[in-house]
Amino acid sequence: MERKNKTARLMDLVDRLALRPHGVGELARRYGVTERTVERDLEALREQGYAVERVGRGQYALRAASPPLHPVEALALFAAGRLLYHQAPTKQYGSALEKLARMLPNPLRELLLQSTKGLEAKAGDSRTLEMVARALLERRVLAFEYRSGGSKNWRPKELQVYFLEANRTNLGLYAIGYERTYHKSILTFKLSRMRNTRLLEDTYEFPPDFDPSAYLRQAWGVVGAREGAMEVRLRFSPEAAWRVLEGDYPGLEVEAELSDGGLLARLPAVPFKGGVPWEVLAWIQSFGPRVEVLSPPEFRSLWLEEARKVWEQYGTRQEMSAV
Repeated sequence: MERKNKTARLMDLVDRLALRPHGVGELARRYGVTERTVERDLEALREQGYAVERVGRGQYALRAASPPLHPVEALALFAAGRLLYHQAPTKQYGSALEKLARMLPNPLRELLLQSTKGLEAKAGDSRTLEMVARALLERRVLAFEYRSGGSKNWRPKELQVYFLEANRTNLGLYAIGYERTYHKSILTFKLSRMRNTRLLEDTYEFPPDFDPSAYLRQAWGVVGAREGAMEVRLRFSPEAAWRVLEGDYPGLEVEAELSDGGLLARLPAVPFKGGVPWEVLAWIQSFGPRVEVLSPPEFRSLWLEEARKVWEQYGTRQEMSAV
């Protein structure tokens, strides 16, 4: 038992020292051992070939053995770490952030390590995350109950997980794969809407023709390629033109720059519930009166109907406040 505890301690000690310098007393408190035990552990690591160095006042660190990163590579990893922090649903993401930080030079390493503060208090559903990850890694069918947005009913699903995607808008995690029980098609499922996840003994292979980049090419969130995508044509006012030209929006093409500074543009819109491209509609609505839907007629009518309902709600409240 003692040997097992020491082995686990030494492995964790390597991780700690690779992140930042630690004092002997700090490490002794962490592991619940004496300072002399920590000193023996440090010597044992040196004997195993680890470059343990004394730095500062009584602190020890592990000299990095990884090749240096190009400044842009370091910045890319730091940005990935920040996205990971914003998306983090459970405390296990803190460990992932620490491991990512090991690859970075200072001061980026210390800045990213600061992102781990508060993650220990996260109490998300780590079981769902684990089951989905194992389903993908082990290629085993994932069974779960699912409640679609706005629904009160939980329905059984069995999914062959092909890909995991973080929504660019809400950073929520989604599993993409073949749902084999009812839909019998490739669909997207939000992890936070799953419950009672479990792995089945059934295994599967990734289809050679599934390309996640192609599936998500026209996605404005996580709703991927489907048949029947409509082409939406828009007119943007001069006040909104710079945002459109600056943004990297999926499939959007500028048809013309108008003399008043406005834009004509078009984009493919993937239908969702009820055949409506809700993700694209929400993006269009974010421009308010600075955009006009030109076509198709049914989508223009829906956009105008949504605007009319907002006006009715606003007008009613205005009338009530004036009484």
